[in-house]
Amino acid sequence: MHDAPFAFAGLERIFHERGRLAVCACLIANPDGMRFTELQDACGLTDGNLNRHLHALAEVGIVESERVRGRGRPATFVRITEEGRTRFLAYVDELEAVVRGVQREAESASARLAPQT
Repeated sequence: MHDAPFAFAGLERIFHERGRLAVCACLIANPDGMRFTELQDACGLTDGNLNRHLHALAEVGIVESERVRGRGRPATFVRITEEGRTRFLAYVDELEAVVRGVQREAESASARLAPQT
């Protein structure tokens, strides 16, 4: 078996979608959770898109939601789970490593292509 430096095996596919990345980034920044409508506004997603992403994330234990009754209409409250927090932060670490690796490769390639004087 050969080395595959660009396989990026450590990047969890569940996070590697713009909407889910936005949802998890918002929830990491708001550890007590967010109302569905606040999360929707922060991520720029429609009701349907946000629901779809939350369902996918909840199926694998990354987020949890509950209906909360207050003075007005009931609201859906969403938070990242401890497991979700751990997994998302590991994903971010891996993504940072990918970016650093690509930057190193680009610099190395540029140095090889530079005219020799």
